[in-house]
Amino acid sequence: MNKLLATLIAGFFAIGAFAQTPAAATPVAPAGTKVEAKTEAKADMKAAKEEKKAAHKAHKAEKKAEKMSAPAADAPAVKK
Repeated sequence: MNKLLATLIAGFFAIGAFAQTPAAATPVAPAGTKVEAKTEAKADMKAAKEEKKAAHKAHKAEKKAEKMSAPAADAPAVKK
């Protein structure tokens, strides 16, 4: 029983000493770096979305112009 109590007391002492030591070995990235990366990613996504939207508009306008300039050969003839 004495060995058990001695082990428990030594364990608690070791845990207390371990908990008090600072963790200086872990590298910490600056907080601004993560925020800047997120902001840049958002800006890139927004630019890509705008480019896609502009390309779609251009394609739509192209199709409309092609349709308007096509001859009316497909239209049925009107008899008088």
